[in-house]
Amino acid sequence: MKEYTTEFLRNIALVSHGGAGKTMLAEAFLHAAGATTRLGKVEDGTTVSDYDEEETRRNISIYSSVIPVEHRDHKINVIDAPGYTDFIGETISALSVADGAIILVDAVAGVEVGTELAWRYADEFGLPRFFLINKMDRENADFDKTYASLEEFVRRQGKRTIRVHLPIGEKHDFKGVVDVIGMKSYMGDGKTTAEIPAELKEAAEQAHFNLVEAAAEGEDELMEKYLENGVLSDEEMVRGLKDVVCAGDFIPVFCAAGGREIGIIALLNDIVDLMPSPLNGPKRVAQGRNGEEVLKASDTEPLAAYVWKTTADPFVGKMTYFRVFSGSIQGDTRVWNQNKNVEERMAGLHFQRGKEAIPAKVVHAGDIASVSKLTATSTGDTLCDKNHPLTMEKPQFPAALYRVAVTPKTQADAAKISPTLTRLVEEDMTLSWQNDPITHETVLQGMGDQHIDVALHRAQTKFQVGLATHEPKIPYREGMTRKATGQYRHKKQSGGAGQFGEVHLRIEPYHEGDFEFTDALVGMNLSKSYLPPIEKGIKSTMERGAFAGYPMNNVKVIVYDGKEHEVDSKPVAFEIAGREAFKLAVQSAGPVLFEPIMEVRVTVPDANMGDVMSDLNTRRGRVQGTETERGSTTIIAHVPMAEMGHYTTQIRSITGGRGYFTMDLHHYDVVPSHVATPIIEAHKKEMEAKKEE
Repeated sequence: MKEYTTEFLRNIALVSHGGAGKTMLAEAFLHAAGATTRLGKVEDGTTVSDYDEEETRRNISIYSSVIPVEHRDHKINVIDAPGYTDFIGETISALSVADGAIILVDAVAGVEVGTELAWRYADEFGLPRFFLINKMDRENADFDKTYASLEEFVRRQGKRTIRVHLPIGEKHDFKGVVDVIGMKSYMGDGKTTAEIPAELKEAAEQAHFNLVEAAAEGEDELMEKYLENGVLSDEEMVRGLKDVVCAGDFIPVFCAAGGREIGIIALLNDIVDLMPSPLNGPKRVAQGRNGEEVLKASDTEPLAAYVWKTTADPFVGKMTYFRVFSGSIQGDTRVWNQNKNVEERMAGLHFQRGKEAIPAKVVHAGDIASVSKLTATSTGDTLCDKNHPLTMEKPQFPAALYRVAVTPKTQADAAKISPTLTRLVEEDMTLSWQNDPITHETVLQGMGDQHIDVALHRAQTKFQVGLATHEPKIPYREGMTRKATGQYRHKKQSGGAGQFGEVHLRIEPYHEGDFEFTDALVGMNLSKSYLPPIEKGIKSTMERGAFAGYPMNNVKVIVYDGKEHEVDSKPVAFEIAGREAFKLAVQSAGPVLFEPIMEVRVTVPDANMGDVMSDLNTRRGRVQGTETERGSTTIIAHVPMAEMGHYTTQIRSITGGRGYFTMDLHHYDVVPSHVATPIIEAHKKEMEAKKEE
């Protein structure tokens, strides 16, 4: 591969609803540019982009992959991002290092949920974008209908679409595209041009006129010339169009059939002509010593490289993917990781093309590359010059709300579970895990069941750690509603020294803290030296649960009397007596089970609001209010955590994938008796089973 400086680079993310043809488009780019000798197929597992074993097994993209394409003395870093919602983190990471986005739309399906999501995230990064109506060779493909749906969608966003390509034929007769800028046809694989078919000349001329008008809006000078002469040269038109596209005023619309390589060369030409280089891409900032610094894509500027992806490869070890936003990186130099405060050696610089690593001597400003075997660096870190420290902000990722409890399959796996989960989370910003302090379970959180399934498969294949899953327990808490007393005598005599301890205590709700232990002893019945073991026994019971197996808090305990034996009394006897007296008191104190209540914010299209509210009611939810914003409504509700299992799947089903939600702990509340009873009964059975063992 040739060496490309900043002005000859284009960084483009391919995003869409799942199944719109991103991977095959990337494949067509490579073949059209002469980088591959044949066209791979997704169903055969032979594409350059989907090279991971799990991707070929599922026939979908799971990870973002970089596909550099050389065209017209430019290098286009095509980033093929997954289309399925479970892997949205990969899409966000891809967009965070791109300078533009191509949103693919199926010529049959039109605007889908994934189209809207892709638009939303491209908007968040302020990226100029193309729409590509793909799969024009499909049965029932309809360019005009799909264009109309795009036009309507874009109008709602306050933008305008504009045709740059027109299809020559449709469905099985789709055989080429008309390039409206140059007013010529690209037939078949696009390597030859031809005259515009007679039946399309009028439509092409009208589209050309619209393009000239749009281009004139790009610069005052061009507008003046257009008003004077009524025409612009092709060069002026391209310049003006690039301005309005980069500003986001117009969204150009193209058409293609990636699987048959039709429209590919024309699209590559327009990527080079209309998409920004890193020199004039979206503004990027970093935090420096003296506040924010605007990064300039120049080799002479201080280094700022953002790590957007890390992978673990069983053969080459850890691979770190980064984009240089300013400065440059030479092979075998040392750079400073500002997040970890460590120096890293950049040995083994590469440009990745799927799994193929192309050695690189230097990575210029604006380029995307990889390096192997960095020790401390992980996704989201910034590499910079130690004398000029810079930190780039990580993009915002949606919260991981799909929860499973994980357990090791074997004893050997148990020792490796924590480091394995930590490595998985380092690679994937939408995964998280924790050891729940209440249920004592290891909980893994992701975007959905597929996301979790892929993570577990990765743990097995890449780290050789087998993990099983089950529904996580709800972190209930035990409590009481009134004062009560309890007393217990522990007496054990079996030859030799015996055990004796008697404790009288009172308990009451305590709202100033989790626990308070005090005494009201009068006289000499009980020595105060036995109070610590009594407290120990009570605390152990509160940790394990007094009646349902869940921790208890907000309790005040007062020991007011007891009895001891001058020979047989020992600390262990009072520990047992304290524990049992506490349990007896709890039985009389109106024991209740508390459950975590989550504040749930569900954002859905207005049309789905009624169905979502109805569903929340069936989940014992209490709607607190709503917020409306341009075609969508956010419902704020308090819902028990126990009712929110698999809600990720349910909300996608109700809204056709258009709804999403966030969830945070709000408070604890009493579990209704009809819900609490089976929980308590299940605990009793579990305790009885343990006794029998």
